[in-house]
Amino acid sequence: MKTLLRTGITAVIASALLVGCGSSDTLEETATGTDTASETIVVGSQDYYSSEIIAELYAQALEAADYDVQRDFRIGQREVYMGEVENGSVDLFPEYTGPLLQYWEPDTDARLPDEVYSELVDAAPDSLTILDAAPATDQDAYVVTRELSEQYDLSSIPDLANIPGPLVLGANSEAETRPNGPIGLRENYGIEAGFTPIEDGGGPLTIKALRDGDVQFAIVYTADPSIADNDLVVLEDPDGMFLASQVVPVASDALDEQAQDIINEISAALTSEELLALNSQSVNDQAPAATIATQWLEDKGLI
Repeated sequence: MKTLLRTGITAVIASALLVGCGSSDTLEETATGTDTASETIVVGSQDYYSSEIIAELYAQALEAADYDVQRDFRIGQREVYMGEVENGSVDLFPEYTGPLLQYWEPDTDARLPDEVYSELVDAAPDSLTILDAAPATDQDAYVVTRELSEQYDLSSIPDLANIPGPLVLGANSEAETRPNGPIGLRENYGIEAGFTPIEDGGGPLTIKALRDGDVQFAIVYTADPSIADNDLVVLEDPDGMFLASQVVPVASDALDEQAQDIINEISAALTSEELLALNSQSVNDQAPAATIATQWLEDKGLI
């Protein structure tokens, strides 16, 4: 009788162990991301209000489709956040085709939108997917005040040589060593310029430095409403120092096909005019990124 009882207990324990092993396998399978839709998608943005708005568009659209989303906004500039994107700490990030291509391929000869996008897809690490580029552009550009433009007949970058005396560029500190900073200006146009770091991404401090004459020209994004609001002049770039720069989402493997489709729908609807309007709400109306994003997604029928 004791032998039978012992045998029965052993069988029960063995069965329980098998069930436990099965549960463990299931948990491990879930934890390792077999069902990517159940994972948290980390959405990041640059330390730039426009990037934050676009990232909020991504985040809210994914949440509306029942994805779990974590926001990691205003991380910093490309030299800071791209490491987190590449190592998988951030799963989705709004980027810009030309500057990102130059980050991965500094010596690229691509300049036109299709060429830049194609090379960007090829240059991306295997762990990342370049989703569809939006029609919207937010181009780095050199700008000057209307007064300086008229005084020295400035309409394109080569005309900067018309300015006598020291020439100083104002921009985020990263620009000092980037291809569109003083190095690129010298290599592409043979013009020497000093550099003053202004850490506001072409914002109010940069505009003030231009107006006060502390810098003669500055890098401001073309979708920034401050260009029109302050009557600034965007200098033409005949040698293509600034690459085509479309808004483009960069995604990790955490985004399944459905999530990618959701983000691609946003990109398809985001034109340059739409982006400028979104940016204007942030700069001129001081509206929060979340509020701006919700209204736009609802107006477009995307949530």
